Amino acid sequence: MKKTILLTLLLVLGATLSAQEFTPAQKLQASQAVIEHFYVEDVNSDTIVNEAIKAMIKTLDPHSAYSTPDETKEFTEPLEGKFSGIGIQFNMLEDTVYVIQTISGGPSERVGILAGDRIVSANDSVIAGKGLKNTRIMKVLRGPKGSVVNLKVKRGNELIDFAVTRDDIPLYSVDETFMADPETGYIRITRFAEDTPAEVHEAIAKLKKQGMKKLIIDLSDNGGGILGAAFEIASEFLPKGTPVVSTAGRRTPKYEYVTEREGSFLDGELVIITNQYSASASEILAGAIQDNDRGLVVGRRTFGKGLVQRPFPFPDGSMIRLTVSRYYTPSGRCIQKHYDKGHGEEYQLEVFNRYTAGELWHADSIAKPDSLRYSTLRNHRPVYGGGGIIPDVFVPVDTSYYSVYYRDLVAKGLLNKASINYVDANRAALKAEYPADNDFQQNFKVPEELLDKLTALGTDAGIEFNEEQWERSKPIIEAIMTGLIARDLYENASYYRPLSRLSKDFNGALDLINDPKRYNSLLSGNEE
Repeated sequence: MKKTILLTLLLVLGATLSAQEFTPAQKLQASQAVIEHFYVEDVNSDTIVNEAIKAMIKTLDPHSAYSTPDETKEFTEPLEGKFSGIGIQFNMLEDTVYVIQTISGGPSERVGILAGDRIVSANDSVIAGKGLKNTRIMKVLRGPKGSVVNLKVKRGNELIDFAVTRDDIPLYSVDETFMADPETGYIRITRFAEDTPAEVHEAIAKLKKQGMKKLIIDLSDNGGGILGAAFEIASEFLPKGTPVVSTAGRRTPKYEYVTEREGSFLDGELVIITNQYSASASEILAGAIQDNDRGLVVGRRTFGKGLVQRPFPFPDGSMIRLTVSRYYTPSGRCIQKHYDKGHGEEYQLEVFNRYTAGELWHADSIAKPDSLRYSTLRNHRPVYGGGGIIPDVFVPVDTSYYSVYYRDLVAKGLLNKASINYVDANRAALKAEYPADNDFQQNFKVPEELLDKLTALGTDAGIEFNEEQWERSKPIIEAIMTGLIARDLYENASYYRPLSRLSKDFNGALDLINDPKRYNSLLSGNEE
């Protein structure tokens, strides 16, 4: 009875008020009441409200989002401990599952799934275009450790089959720390979480004990995380009182993050590696180092996310993550790339479009309009806003080892399977011959019989052997298998060292940091 009276009052109110007096909030409340009471069938009030909120947020930027109580719980669960799944972060846009980032060391990374891929189906169940909730998608992708989920993934116009073996998802931030040469340390950061600054600080201390005088920080494929973590890490390399980043929005006053302590690595040469998947907090760190002329950035233009989200939790457990401000690098540039409100799918495809535009192979394809030109704070080098951090030294994407045969072996999980079987059969002998990781890294060579077993597994899986493609991809296959075996025998951080020898990004950074004349010339603002 009370609800009927309230509805009547709302309708009378709407009919008697002028257009100027009838507020949007009243209109929204009246619409919900009309639908609930007059629609031909029973309706679920929660569904109506949830969809209304999602529709409102869809008219905003691509990074604002709403999550139901179940979805919010699922999103925050990884922060509370490890879980078993395929190891991706994803967004649901236009009823399509977009991979935002693969978790380093996780199952999806191991089979070659990339940021920007679109998951079409899982175990023959179509999950694209179905209007499924995030919670339903996560239930399909997660599962017991060791179970397999067969995915169909769309990459551009190509449809690729992946067999992903679910595993415990690692939740560390620094997954690689080693000495690249007697004086150069290497740290790979995969995300920015609460514990990341402590992990980086510990890694720096560890490398210093090994003789580190120069440092490479690898942010490739790092999709970001907590802004405060990026600030704390930048503080390791900058003097007290140095600007790192500032934020400002319509309802949020400008706030400038300035280092409050002396960093632990202030003087040695510093190079940051980035690529097209480095986003958000990664861009804050890279921008702070570049704008303060503390070091150089090597690789490719970053993603271009310069928006800051604030969580607004509701009593029922649901939450809105709303963009409340933009962030600006110390030179004053906002690196947020262009987006059209309500067109999230086009925004997510922008990185893939860089392939077709040739940007990933040619530095001169990157737009540098004078209107977005800024200067670094100390040496007044030109830097540009409007779409990511542009590296000081461009490194084209490397496809020299790629082949369809290699891709299919990886996608079926066969490199991982062959490597695990090899370690299981030879663990004691391998540990006896290579007692420490360094012994293994310097002396191990993948035996021919293991490579023969790999190609045999491929044949059994229906992958036709291709001699020319095998020879082209053999170096990267051997490097990956060496890393997988090392990770199984020693620690997760053992994986990347064999691959680094083939990485153009890594070797470009290492060459630069060991060329003082070129390094100092670029840092002072002189062109190559």
